[in-house]
Amino acid sequence: MDTEQPVRRFGPRFVAEQRHRYGKRPPENRMLSYDLAVLDEYEPWRIWLDEQLDLLPETAAEVFAANLWRDQNFWPDVIELAAGAALRRQGFSVDFERRWGNLTPDWTVVGEDGTPIALVEVLTHSPQQGTSAKMKAWHALVERLKEIPVPVVLTVAGDSSRPLAVPDARTAKRIAQDLRRALLSPLHERVFRSQGYTFLLQADSRTGQAMRSPGMSTILIPPSGMAGVVSARPAADRIEEKVRKYRALAQEAGLPLIVAVGADKFTGLEVRHLDDLLKGAATLSVQFNYGDSFIHHSVDINPLNPPRWAMPPDLAGVLWVNNDFPFTTAWRLNPTAATPVPPELVAQEADSTDSITTGA
Repeated sequence: MDTEQPVRRFGPRFVAEQRHRYGKRPPENRMLSYDLAVLDEYEPWRIWLDEQLDLLPETAAEVFAANLWRDQNFWPDVIELAAGAALRRQGFSVDFERRWGNLTPDWTVVGEDGTPIALVEVLTHSPQQGTSAKMKAWHALVERLKEIPVPVVLTVAGDSSRPLAVPDARTAKRIAQDLRRALLSPLHERVFRSQGYTFLLQADSRTGQAMRSPGMSTILIPPSGMAGVVSARPAADRIEEKVRKYRALAQEAGLPLIVAVGADKFTGLEVRHLDDLLKGAATLSVQFNYGDSFIHHSVDINPLNPPRWAMPPDLAGVLWVNNDFPFTTAWRLNPTAATPVPPELVAQEADSTDSITTGA
C-alpha cells in the first residue's frame, strides 16, 4: 500500500528555504509577501495555494509556483486562482487559459457534458507603479532608526500639496547618523532637520511629554505610500478594456462574458466602492495612515451628479473576489446583459444582504 504523501510546493521545505534565503535580510530587502511565505499563521494560505496549483496543468502550475511570491505577481496570481476556485465551488469544471482562436480567456467554465457555458477574464486592481519600491525605501529608514537606543516616536513633516520624496539608501544612512547624534544629545529638541527632511517628535496627548515607543528604540512612522482617494473608477475602465478585447469572441461563441475583479491589499479597494460607483452614490472614500502628510491632489466632485458606471451590454456581470482568505466572492450582475450569467453559476458567498443584481 502506497502511503507516500505528495510533496507540497509550499510546504515545510519551501518555508525553510525562504527563511534561509531571505530571513537574514533586512525587511526592506525582502518580498512584501515574506510573512505569508513563512509564518505559521499563514500555513492555511500556503495549503490552499498548493491545492489550487494541483488543479492546473503541470506547466501552468510550475509557472505560477516560480513567479507567485514576487511583489508584482502575488496578488494578481492569488486573485486569478481564487476566481477559478469560486467557479469550481458552484459545481463546474473550469479550463485554465483554454485557447479560442487567438485569445485565451483566463477561465472557461464547462458544464457536466463538457460544453462551455461562460468565459471569465480576471483583473486585479493594483497600486500605482513604484509604490512597493517607495514603501521599501521608507522602511529601510525605519529599520536604521530602530538602531538608535532612544524610545521615542517620530514622523516626517511634509507638504500637504505634494508627495514627499523618498530618501535613497545613502540619504537614509546620513539621516540615521544625524538623528542618532541629535537624539542622544542632552538638548531636548522636538524638531530635527536632516538631509532636507524635517522629523517631528511625537507627544503624548495626555501628558504633553514625548511619546515613548513600546521598545527601547526609535520608531519612525513614515508616509505609507497608500494615501489617496479610493475609487472603483480605474477598475471599471479596465473592465471595459477586457470587454472590448473579448466581446467578439463571446458573441461568436454565444457565451456570457464575466470579469472577475479583485484588488491588491495596498489599494484599499473593496466591493463597496464598486457598489457606490454602480449606484452613483455621493460618497468619497480616502485611505491614509498617521504618517501621511500628503493625502491626495484636489478632487472636484459634484455631490448632485456623482460618478456612475453602467456595465456595458456585452458584460454579463462582475464576480468580485475578496482578498482575505478564504477568498469569498460576490456577484454583481448586469441586468441589461445581452447574454446573462447562467442562474446555476450564480451563488452569493458574501453577506447574504448584498444584492447580486445592479439596478438601472
